[in-house]
Amino acid sequence: MSNKDKWFSLNLNSKTIQTKGSCGCGKTSGACDSHTPDSQEMTDEAFVEAAIKASIGEERVKDGFEQVFDVKMDRRTAFKKLTASLLIGAGAVSTSCSVVAGDESKEKSQIEWEEQFKGNYKLMSNKEKSATVDRLVRSYQLRTGKNISMSSQNAKDDVLFGYAFNISKCQGYMDCVSACVEENNQDRNSQMQYIRIHEMKDGEGLNFNEADDNYYHEVPAEGHFYMGTQCFHCDNPPCVEVCPVQATWREDDGLVVVDYDWCVGCRYCMAACPYDGRRFNWSTPEVPEEEVNKDQHYLGNRMRKKGVMEKCTFCVQRSRAGKNPACVEACPTGARIFGNLLDPKSTIRWVLENKKVFRLKEDLGTEPKFWYFMD
Repeated sequence: MSNKDKWFSLNLNSKTIQTKGSCGCGKTSGACDSHTPDSQEMTDEAFVEAAIKASIGEERVKDGFEQVFDVKMDRRTAFKKLTASLLIGAGAVSTSCSVVAGDESKEKSQIEWEEQFKGNYKLMSNKEKSATVDRLVRSYQLRTGKNISMSSQNAKDDVLFGYAFNISKCQGYMDCVSACVEENNQDRNSQMQYIRIHEMKDGEGLNFNEADDNYYHEVPAEGHFYMGTQCFHCDNPPCVEVCPVQATWREDDGLVVVDYDWCVGCRYCMAACPYDGRRFNWSTPEVPEEEVNKDQHYLGNRMRKKGVMEKCTFCVQRSRAGKNPACVEACPTGARIFGNLLDPKSTIRWVLENKKVFRLKEDLGTEPKFWYFMD
């Protein structure tokens, strides 16, 4: 077993191809006594290709326009999408043909048109990813007169992110929550929070139904302990399975991400998550300009539109740059540990190999990459 297989496994079937039997009956199984199925081992390249085809199939060969309009939807949704696209198109044409419109207005209209018909980020080439990032950066400049930095950095080879939480050390200070809000440009009006700290009574076990998630007293409170939850970035994420438009998926480094521009706000993923790890924004996130974190990632903390799902991304804009997530950096007691599960010298690996760790709801088979332990 390889080092990588030790820490996670792909939920795929055997790499063996079953072919027609030599008896000529045309069946690969059944009651024919003389039937002997042939089999051959797939190459790694053929296996990967088969897995991709089974997952997204012909979507790979569609351009952005086809992807936008080929998504299954009801008549009302289809009409709204068509109307919105026509309005954007009409506005772009009108602006581009206007003799009084400035160059910036024409450029903004062109950006809106191209963004409306871009494909799913998961299916984009690296060149297409860079192009949409450049458009979003330029759009922000045109709207605000300010500059931002946005990355489309892909997952690195031989990296699988994991997280460990030391229940013994957490004192309930919530510095992690504040850091997460600031780092990930979360809406200030709705007080959206990706992380939740649960205050529980000693001796009553992990009783989330009785836990206080909104305490406003001095901590740590006597007779209580604290436990944090957020998106656990499962290897077998149920949220991904139920998304009707493939707006959320698992990346090669284990991060479960969201393409905000493809999310239709159905909230199926929110209902499917057994860990309460997803948040729905009912209004356009508002962040004071002076508080906007301008170091962004397309799949992470870029500014979101109204009516989409949001969640912890293990601070993809930081983790893929070799930094710890903001919550880990902000924790004053060292209760949070993050790292590469494939690095045998990492602290996260030491914890998993030397501490008695556990995960929530392991019986569900979600394989979360978030462990708990106590000193």
